[in-house]
Amino acid sequence: MGKLVVLKFGEGSFEQGFAVTLQIGEEQERAATEITGRLPSFPEMPLYYSHWQFSYRQIGNRYRLHADQMQVTNVSMIQDCENTSHILRARFNTWLRAEEFRPLREKWLERLSSTEEVRVILQTENSQLQLLPWHLWDLLERYPKAEIALSSPSYDRIHKPRTLNQLVNILAIVGNSQGIDTQADLALLQQCRNAEVSFLVEPQRKELTDHLWGKNWDILFFAGHSSSNKNGESGRIYLNKTDSLTIGELKYALQKAIENGLQLAIFNSCDGLGLARELADLQIPQMIVMREPVPDQVAKEFLKYFLQGFANGKSLYQAVRQARERLQGLEDRFPCATWLPMICQNPAQIPPSWDELRFIKTEDIPNLALSTRRRFQATLLSSLAITALVCGVRWLGFLENPEIQAFDQMMRSRPAEEVDPRLLIITIDDEDLATQRKNGESLIGASISEKSLNKLLAKLNQYQPRAIGLDIYRDFKATQPDLITRLQKTQNLIGVCKGSDGTVDIPGNQPPPEIPTTNLGFSDFINDHDGVIRRHLLFMNLEATSLCPARYAFSLQLASLYLRPLGIQTKFTPQGNLQLGKTIFPNMKSRTGGYQNIDANGGQILLNYRSSKEIAEQVKLTQFLSSPIDPSAIKDRIVLIGVVAKGDSPDTWATPYGAALDQQMPGVLVQAHMVSQILSAVQDGRPLLRVWSLWIEVVWIWGWSLVGGVLAWQKLSFPWLALAVSITFSVLYIVCFGLLISGAWVPFIPSALSLVATVALMSIYNSKTKVRVASGE
Repeated sequence: MGKLVVLKFGEGSFEQGFAVTLQIGEEQERAATEITGRLPSFPEMPLYYSHWQFSYRQIGNRYRLHADQMQVTNVSMIQDCENTSHILRARFNTWLRAEEFRPLREKWLERLSSTEEVRVILQTENSQLQLLPWHLWDLLERYPKAEIALSSPSYDRIHKPRTLNQLVNILAIVGNSQGIDTQADLALLQQCRNAEVSFLVEPQRKELTDHLWGKNWDILFFAGHSSSNKNGESGRIYLNKTDSLTIGELKYALQKAIENGLQLAIFNSCDGLGLARELADLQIPQMIVMREPVPDQVAKEFLKYFLQGFANGKSLYQAVRQARERLQGLEDRFPCATWLPMICQNPAQIPPSWDELRFIKTEDIPNLALSTRRRFQATLLSSLAITALVCGVRWLGFLENPEIQAFDQMMRSRPAEEVDPRLLIITIDDEDLATQRKNGESLIGASISEKSLNKLLAKLNQYQPRAIGLDIYRDFKATQPDLITRLQKTQNLIGVCKGSDGTVDIPGNQPPPEIPTTNLGFSDFINDHDGVIRRHLLFMNLEATSLCPARYAFSLQLASLYLRPLGIQTKFTPQGNLQLGKTIFPNMKSRTGGYQNIDANGGQILLNYRSSKEIAEQVKLTQFLSSPIDPSAIKDRIVLIGVVAKGDSPDTWATPYGAALDQQMPGVLVQAHMVSQILSAVQDGRPLLRVWSLWIEVVWIWGWSLVGGVLAWQKLSFPWLALAVSITFSVLYIVCFGLLISGAWVPFIPSALSLVATVALMSIYNSKTKVRVASGE
């Protein structure tokens, strides 16, 4: 419960000073503290206000005054208005810091906490006192939850009990709108929750009075042109282009509306203090008016911010303060916009909240704690059920394909890395094949002739590469003696063979007979069911009948040979995982990440491709053999030799970067990615792709299901809920993408499914609960 503060001004004037009484107490209770003091004479104060008022009105910012008086052209008086506002504020606060007023100020500071919600009511008959910018009082500004209202010293409580409506009944009067835009006001009112709005657009006098008599209104709203007379004792609203009315001319109809429960009148129009004074005589509970002419844009923004706060649970005073302060964003074009909104209060009435304006069945709010607990329980149980369902579907493999597709999309979206400087790739393309044939070189059974291969190896050895990888099948004996000798004695040469697989009737390929067994690596790739290479096979158990004796992959053999001079040897952990230096390559299991029940035999890891573009520096075979060589391009590097030709038996593979034939990657480049992955992990700390444990993944999926439940908990309208889900979905994708870049493949599709499914389920639950409450079940 908040505090109520009343400042009562007795008889006096700015020439003589004012007697002031301060009362402080709890809301709905008698004041617990009362103290009297005095404000000294300050005859110049009204003059300071008049100077500011004159400069403010000179700006002419398309005010909601009577259309005939309204200025629609802006003059360069903004700076003058700001200067006079600063002077007025300074003089006003100097006056309020007077020694005679000090006891009241100290009592305020003693009795009120800055964290409390405080309603301040200023009671005075003096219209010049009412005009002063009390919201700028430095004491009031210390209290972020305090707002001030004006009141007449004479007031009376309305004793007739209100007849509550099931919805907040709003009578919205749109008067003469010449030169201003009132349609925005109407649109804002129509968006209010639990409200029924009746519109009267430029009505005749009889039509207006009939509506005021005919229904129990909660809020009276007026948008259009209005004005007050010079002494502020009365005001006038302009109903249409020909008719205007004073409050006195609507007296009986307004009295009836107030007797029937009218709680709040909002005049979103100019110069409303005269209207407020007359309405106060009719004992209306609350009013919101504008102290001076209000620019059209300011009036629309204030109404928007006020309704956002009030209709969504803020108190009337807090909603006005928040809306008023948010107008500061317009003060570069509309100076002193925050000065304009004012509350006028009948002190005998307690401002109702938005929900208190309407009749709410006990079933609607049986118990807030109970309702919150039930919703929490429903959200928790729903999220658990959705998580169990999604994880079960995932376990059965139904989500494997979409998960892998999402993985590919993220792989393609990653920023490209630089080429690996440790590798050089000598490629054999269609032109190289044609050149060899043109030179009369035999290509039977191979893509490189014995002559060219011998010449290539001889030239490479001159520049001392650390390892040479011949990614070309040669399951036949060489015929040239020089080549036989070179193949046998080139200790840093690694050849390839292909292991057999009896389960799919793949016999395999024999290794080159001349290359020692210790210098062989298998070239087997593991492709998924869609033919895409996403896994890297490092080692495997040989079949007894395999033609290929190599236990280690071609890529691992090359990487090991490169790392050996650095003192890094290949070994295995007790768990059977490959280890190079301090880097461990954990074997994949049959259920790893998005994979469900795959064949995980051998030492498999996820292949973390380096780039969709160039993996390493490349040079064509013919160009390499015929051109001078920069020794630094070869020395201490790994040189890979392989085919990129597309004509004769192409060796290309589908990757996450493309599965179509024209997008596939040559096998030698895939091998380069594999070699680079090993070296980068060991030497550069580049992350290997890993997955979380099963239970961490389940908790992750459940977490996003809970997020969906929280979104549905807000009971947003469908467009806003769809926007919130879309934003959350994007955040989930960005998080998963960021984790993939850092080396973790986490469940995206299951998390997104659990998020959306929980939102849908909880939304259905909310609607069903709402239907039961509405029907009284």
